[in-house]
Amino acid sequence: MEEVTAGGQGSMDWRHSASPYLAPAVLLVAQLVLLPVPLGTFVAGALAGLVGSLAAVGLALVWRASRVINFAAGDLGIVPATLAVLLADQWGWNYWACAAAGLAAAVVLGVAVEGLIIRRFFDAPRVLLTVATIGLAQLLGFGALILPRAWGASPSVRSLPEPFGMSIEIGGTVFDGSDLVALFVVPLLLIGLVLVLNRTALGVAIRASADRSSRALTLGIPVKRLQSLIWTLATVGAFVALFLTAGTGGLGVGYGTSLGLLLRAIAALVLGRMTHVGVIVFSSVVLGVLELAVRFQTGDGALVAPLLAAIIIGALLLRRMGVTRADRDDTSSWRLASDVRPVPAELARRWEVTAARLGLVSLGVTALAVCPFVLSTGAMLKLGAVLIIASVGVSLVILSGWAGQLSLGQMAFAGMGGAVFAWANQTHAVDPALAICMGAGAGAVAAVVVGLPALRIRGVYLAVTTLALAVACSNGVFDNGYFDWIPTGSFAGHRPALLGRIPMDTPAELYLLALGLLVVSLLAATALRRSRSGRVLIAIRENEDATRAYGVAVTQAKLAAFAVSGAIAGAAGAVFTLHQGAFKQALFLPEESVATFIGVVLGGLASLPGAVIGAFILRGSGWLLPAPWNLFATAAGALFVLLVMPDGVGGALVRFRDLMLSNLARRRGIIVPSLSDLGDPEVLTDASAGPADESVDESAEVSP
Repeated sequence: MEEVTAGGQGSMDWRHSASPYLAPAVLLVAQLVLLPVPLGTFVAGALAGLVGSLAAVGLALVWRASRVINFAAGDLGIVPATLAVLLADQWGWNYWACAAAGLAAAVVLGVAVEGLIIRRFFDAPRVLLTVATIGLAQLLGFGALILPRAWGASPSVRSLPEPFGMSIEIGGTVFDGSDLVALFVVPLLLIGLVLVLNRTALGVAIRASADRSSRALTLGIPVKRLQSLIWTLATVGAFVALFLTAGTGGLGVGYGTSLGLLLRAIAALVLGRMTHVGVIVFSSVVLGVLELAVRFQTGDGALVAPLLAAIIIGALLLRRMGVTRADRDDTSSWRLASDVRPVPAELARRWEVTAARLGLVSLGVTALAVCPFVLSTGAMLKLGAVLIIASVGVSLVILSGWAGQLSLGQMAFAGMGGAVFAWANQTHAVDPALAICMGAGAGAVAAVVVGLPALRIRGVYLAVTTLALAVACSNGVFDNGYFDWIPTGSFAGHRPALLGRIPMDTPAELYLLALGLLVVSLLAATALRRSRSGRVLIAIRENEDATRAYGVAVTQAKLAAFAVSGAIAGAAGAVFTLHQGAFKQALFLPEESVATFIGVVLGGLASLPGAVIGAFILRGSGWLLPAPWNLFATAAGALFVLLVMPDGVGGALVRFRDLMLSNLARRRGIIVPSLSDLGDPEVLTDASAGPADESVDESAEVSP
């Protein structure tokens, strides 16, 4: 059984015990040689990393308990930390009273989160719980945004008063009372946690329940109660980290505030091999020093996110995958939604089905055609933006829904397409049509570059990689921080014509361009799904090893999925830039990538209509609801969908369609095995197993 250890314990020799520390030690030596800093800066970075290690250790605990990476690791502490800071800011409470109140709130929140949300996914596939933590992060971000309204205040950066007046100076850097509290409290908490995990019966039970929860249940171990304890500990750790940060540098609020903390925690987690607490803490300290050294040497933090992304990808690529039973479990069952079954062959040619299809298509075409004549200018621009986001959703359906490659950085591919479009069109006067094609190519290249690590990284590891790359692109590429190559000036008043003839000046023309992009994306995706390549993607999603055993070129199929998905997203980003009349970094932030993914999950990750539905839900909530209630709507909607209908609204519509088809089959006396509860949606059996002229027994029960 794999243990959560502090390193260097048991009967292992010192070399084996020290080997996990090699990677962070190399990073530390590289920092000392390449990015030297004064002693005070070094200590400040180490202290910041030590505080951040609490969130990283919480990630490790949740990983061992639930076999998921908790994307709400930082946000678990944002609500109690915001409460503590507000008590100091609005009511004048002292440091220690705020700490006690925040700690109590963290305990209550941890128990509530596990009991009301996490426990509902106890028997669900791990991918559902992983996506649920993304929705949970948004929900907690909403809580932090809405909490100041209880005092009639607005969200802003706030800080805590000093706990006492004592301070010390090291190498020209002054460390006040808040720093000294962190220096004392964090090691004490970490040592206590390690002792509990390795020296008590409770720690043994936690490790046993994490390794095989079903077997632990048969042995009488209260697995669910232990899981509640672990999530509470993770919440308390995140609170303490953010509370101490508020004492030293202030605390912002809202979803995305703790994204930097999450990225550093994930980097420490993968360097610590997911479970090794000692290495995780040491890695977090090294990363804290490295981040401050980068800021000290460059004057800003633009390189921090790309550097962390490179560390995460490198650590995952060097990690030996599939060695243990737990590792093999991590890379299996990453299927978020069932595939959409086609209309059964027995009913596909019925006049009723044909009439329904034609009616729905006619209704959709009519609605889209009349929009330019009935909608206002603002509504037309908004609808065009929805259609563009729907095209990005189509690319997500291909990559995550069909190929099973979980991507949280899709808007980074779109941003790359938008950046290349702006560069080509505004800097080099390339025709917009050709510039859109160049944007699609840039998105495809970016996606393939991301896809290369995916040849070894699966499941949740790939989600971490794509999120890290989205943060890196936002902070290192799209901001023109070091390479000023993306023109950001507005050209909304003089958009160039497509092919030199088709004007793009009015909202109606931009709407038609967005509609054309969506239609082309849907047609391309439909053709892909019906082809052999599409069937190969589904097979890889279901069982990659078995697919490879049949001689299928899995590597080429994966990279092709990334390329097609990236091309569609890149084209969407290029059209989005033309639609907005400027390249806007805010459109392609990591938060937008996560929100787009959540929207497609709401609509149905395995169905093309789900991508369109998800875009309307995502953008519609932003239009109809004021901030931050739109964030609450998408977060709560995502959690509801995952609990009640994991295949999304699109899946629910497919089930309704199947119900109507089943009723039609009953009325016409047609036996359709694929519509029965036990029918295989991929195997369409003929209505009669015998000769064509054999009559059907009227008294026989017809399968629904």
